[in-house]
Amino acid sequence: MAQARTPRGKWIEEGLRALAAGGPDAVRVEPLAQSLGVSKGGFYWHFGDREALLGELLDAWERDVTEQVIERVESEGGDARERLRRLPEAIVPKVTTDIRTDLAIREWARRDERVAERLRRVDTRRMDYLRSLFAAFCADDDEAEARAMTAFSVWLGGHLIAADHHGRAPEEVRELVWQRLLR
Repeated sequence: MAQARTPRGKWIEEGLRALAAGGPDAVRVEPLAQSLGVSKGGFYWHFGDREALLGELLDAWERDVTEQVIERVESEGGDARERLRRLPEAIVPKVTTDIRTDLAIREWARRDERVAERLRRVDTRRMDYLRSLFAAFCADDDEAEARAMTAFSVWLGGHLIAADHHGRAPEEVRELVWQRLLR
């Protein structure tokens, strides 16, 4: 009886987990196969080599953190403020949308110009979208830009800040920031 092949998506998902945990150096065929409980031969059925997998990891990340999030927000309609309020909930919890994956890719981009270019493209798309939403109710372009940058910075950097918020939970502080941004 023929053994079923491990689906391509499983290799990508496991690769993203390894990337989030240890950066691109942690994405190795044999450890991925062990994690999946399969032989490494199945890897080569889907990918020509490790570089091909790394490219697919970046593709999955880019798709999941940009276009799919924007599509979810836009599909429910509403004005710009309503879409901005829904934005955090539109990020479906996946390995690709985990902040650890984003941070691992940012670190990788410091050493690899191709990854840096991809990161610039993704961040520019994210900022363009935020900017367009804030511009819908901010008459001043500078105000829309500042709010977009603040929103993006809070999403990305909020996970890195370990400060005490004087009795408030970090989620409460993020909510206060969003309330002010949406005025």
